[in-house]
Amino acid sequence: MNPTFTLAPATTADVLAVLEIINHAKAFLKAAGSTQWQSGYPNADTITTDIANEVGWVLKADHQVVGYAAVIVGEDPNYQEIDGAWQNTTAPYATIHRIAISNQYRGQHLGQRFFKLIIDHFAGGVHNFRVDTFKLNQPMQHVAKSAGFEYRGSSRWSTRLTRRAWRLS
Repeated sequence: MNPTFTLAPATTADVLAVLEIINHAKAFLKAAGSTQWQSGYPNADTITTDIANEVGWVLKADHQVVGYAAVIVGEDPNYQEIDGAWQNTTAPYATIHRIAISNQYRGQHLGQRFFKLIIDHFAGGVHNFRVDTFKLNQPMQHVAKSAGFEYRGSSRWSTRLTRRAWRLS
């Protein structure tokens, strides 16, 4: 029987499950040779802050947490400078950060489903979505492309790291 997938606001009761997913994602990225998420970020403080700010979202499979993302509506200072161009710089947008899927569902295209649920949920007030990732995070780039995001260039974060930036409208 196929599980039913739903999107829900993350709660403090979800933190341990989210951290397990994040920690597995960190190990996966490290094994792939990426330095993304290898400096302790994201951590419990990051997730609890997301929840307190009401930007943390979980993907559930029959009420079990199987994915996490932070969805921040509004201007993101990390996207002020981009080596490339945004197609629309005046419309409101949401940025999807810290997306991770449970190891149990890796390879089952759940990332695309998670993106779709997020986009459908926020589509009433937001029509532009942005996401970014490290150059070596090929799985995330594949998920972004598959979900309809277009590569728009590289953004330079305050940490001086360059990330590949994607946009969906």
